[in-house]
Amino acid sequence: MKVSLKVWRQKNANSSGEFKTYESPDLNPNASFLEMLDVVNEGLILRGEEPIAFDHDCREGICGTCSLVINGKPHGPHKGVATCQTYMRSFQEGEVVVLEPFRARAFPIIKDLVVDRKAFDRIMWTGGFISVRTGSAPDANATCVPKPAADLAMDAAACIGCGACVAACKNASAMLFVSAKVSHLNLLPQGEPEKFQRVKAMVAQMDAEGFGACTVTGSCEAVCPKGISLDFIAKMNRDYGMALLKGDPK
Repeated sequence: MKVSLKVWRQKNANSSGEFKTYESPDLNPNASFLEMLDVVNEGLILRGEEPIAFDHDCREGICGTCSLVINGKPHGPHKGVATCQTYMRSFQEGEVVVLEPFRARAFPIIKDLVVDRKAFDRIMWTGGFISVRTGSAPDANATCVPKPAADLAMDAAACIGCGACVAACKNASAMLFVSAKVSHLNLLPQGEPEKFQRVKAMVAQMDAEGFGACTVTGSCEAVCPKGISLDFIAKMNRDYGMALLKGDPK
């Protein structure tokens, strides 16, 4: 099968970009989307042209690095999968496939389809951890955790920080990401001592990075490759409200 690619090309953050069209060679329908881009780039290199820059790493749907907007949807046409888990059989013969980077002020474009998502890292630095004594691993039964809380914390921890929620949101909000990272620690007894300090610090950093406000349209949950629930946003808002009422100095 063959497809026509309409790809956003931008040399760097300071230059203007534009869409350019490329025709793919004959492809195996079972090839992954990233494998297709590899093949297209091989052709561009052989013709002496600049290859398309795009992010990738594990290619197993684990890391979330493969951040592309395909035909207007972050990660592609299917629900619950990352770009690297999208296959060419999802498209029609001769279809025009539009590729763009994640677009948000807090995710500046580096080149072509690659964006800078270090804003997420800076949010994590402010509270995405617990301050405990390190050393040998404690006994599994040393801290009792109710199974419902453990299960919910694991659901939140499934977030891979890809940024699809931001790219899908009309306000470029990072609330789904931040709420998942806050909740998976706040739900556990190990995270309880820093619960209110954590939520205030991470929300403040999210706002400082320039992410927009959440208006609960649900677009973030719809495109999340790990199916993170909007319920975590509600939980974080409750924790944040309690932190303000408590007047925690940090």
